[in-house]
Formats: sequence, structure tokens, C-alpha cells
Amino acid sequence: MAERITSRANPLMAHIRRLASSRSSRYEAGEYLGDGVKLLEEAARWGAPLTAVVYTPGTALPALPAGVRLVEVPADVMRSVSPMEAPQGALFLARIPDLTPPEALPGKRYLALEGVQDPGNVGTILRTADAFGADGLLLLPGCADLYNHKTVRSSMGAVFRLPAWSCTLEELRALSARAGLPLLGTALREDTVDLRGADLGRSVVLLGSEGRGLSEDALSACRQTVRIPMEAKCESLNVAAAAAAVLWEGYR
Repeated sequence: MAERITSRANPLMAHIRRLASSRSSRYEAGEYLGDGVKLLEEAARWGAPLTAVVYTPGTALPALPAGVRLVEVPADVMRSVSPMEAPQGALFLARIPDLTPPEALPGKRYLALEGVQDPGNVGTILRTADAFGADGLLLLPGCADLYNHKTVRSSMGAVFRLPAWSCTLEELRALSARAGLPLLGTALREDTVDLRGADLGRSVVLLGSEGRGLSEDALSACRQTVRIPMEAKCESLNVAAAAAAVLWEGYR
């Protein structure tokens, strides 16, 4: 049976607003926020650890696992908690999984990000990595929160499917070394090779932010650097577009 909440000041509504606005609140609570029926369908389909679903009357919900708290709210209350300008009928809360990387990387192709601060870019990269068969995404310090609602939304469900972890640069170096996967960086230096000539079949490719690129420490950790061929009049690509080129070439 669904509960009905009509007050914007209800503790659950206040909790949702905190999850939407604060990274520290998400990790203190161990929960994150997702919005929209389509994303909820993906979350349920791929076994995301849902804890609560909030919806407006008349919204058709997907089949949900037992134990999920169901809460019906009027449209004005939904507008007060939804991060969307035009709420899409449902919000959901889910538990944040453990972001500690495994002792060993079991796959062959990984992407790592350093200092990518835009949650939309991180989510798009996660979606692209999922589409092109990467085995996981590693986020170094300075990246947007994987469980920011904007990241979750722009991943289009990939956040529920593709493994992703947080780690330091030293941890990334150790992980790639233990797996026998060369750490490659997207940057220009003397050893830089054309992306099309690099061996991406077994690798961890590290990308930096569009504005600053990779840090000196990150560059020092890379065995080799690669460049994406493009017209001379163009200096760079958006990091999500660069990631798509790298991921496609590895997939190909």
C-alpha cells in the first residue's frame, strides 16, 4: 500500500531536497536521487537497490521489488522536490553502492577520468562506455559525483549496469599494473601516437578535463599518450566527445 504525503515540510521531502543539492548529504545517507519513469524502469530492470519511489496520481509505475517504500504526492509537492523544471511523474531513491575498486581489474578495457567536473559529461561518458563495451569507469579526485542526479540522468541507465569506482592516481597505477593493462593518457608529448595506431584492446585510457587536461602527475603515470586525429584548425574536443572517440576505437 502506498503512503500519501501532502506536506512539503514532510521529513522525506526534506531528505529528497538534501540529496538533490548536496554531495555530502548523499554519502552521509548512503542514498541518491533519480528522476523520471523511464529511469525508474531502468533502475528496476537492472536491479538497482531502490529504497523509495515518490510519484504523482495517475503515474504508471513499473513493477518494483518488494520492500520499496511507495509514496504518492500531489503535483505541487512533486514540484517542490523534483530537480526537473517539468517533473516527470516519479522520483526514486536508491542506495549508493560501494565505490571501492576491486583488488584486480578482471576486464580488458577501462576508461579513467581526472578532474572532469561536469556531471552531464561524466554521465554521458558512462553511457558511451557502456555502449562500446568498456569493462568499467574509474573516477579520480576532482570528478563530478557519479550519483549526482544530473550524472544519473545523463547516463540513461548505464549507471545501473556498468561498474564504476572512485580511486586515487596511485591506486589506478597499481590496478593497471596488477592487471597487466598499460595506462595510456590523452595528451601531447614526445611519445604521443595517433589513436588509430595505439593498442587499445587491453588498456586503461585516462582523460583529463577539457580545460586543463591531465595533471603532470597523471601524465608521469602514463606509459604512453595518444592523440585523436582532427582538423588542424581545431584544438580540442569536449571531453565526452573525446571519450567517445577513444571508446569507439577500442571497440572497433
